[in-house]
Amino acid sequence: MSAPVHLDSVDLHILELLRADGRRTVRDIARLVKLSPAPVRRRIARLEESGIITGYTITTDQAKLGQGLQAVTELRFTGDTDIHDIVEFASTLPEVDEVLTLTGDVDALVRLHVDSVDDLQKVVNRLRRKGVGVLQTKTLIVIDSWQRGTPMP
Repeated sequence: MSAPVHLDSVDLHILELLRADGRRTVRDIARLVKLSPAPVRRRIARLEESGIITGYTITTDQAKLGQGLQAVTELRFTGDTDIHDIVEFASTLPEVDEVLTLTGDVDALVRLHVDSVDDLQKVVNRLRRKGVGVLQTKTLIVIDSWQRGTPMP
């Protein structure tokens, strides 16, 4: 693990602004943090080079893409299952958006998007049957969600 990078209040403000809108211009950020564009550009470059900013991404409306059902599936595995195998298998399924490996009773959480409850059942069955060492699953359907940096629903 690398050592933490020291960030001042301006760096933190820049990160907050970019989290809210990754397409925000340097000029706009400079105005909001009360600096000129050149030092803001240097700060952003430093945040990228140090690995704090790891990329820029978009968010999508899954319902408009025809995948209106979001779910989280808890996975429990046999005690000798390698965590890497869990992630490797789940990541092969196109419906899977994210895999979180955990400590405690649940070994992993799989966040996924599907078109329907029928499709959800098919994905969960694939996780159960073809997942290495899967002992048990529990699936929860998401009613609504919110993510930091996005408007409230």
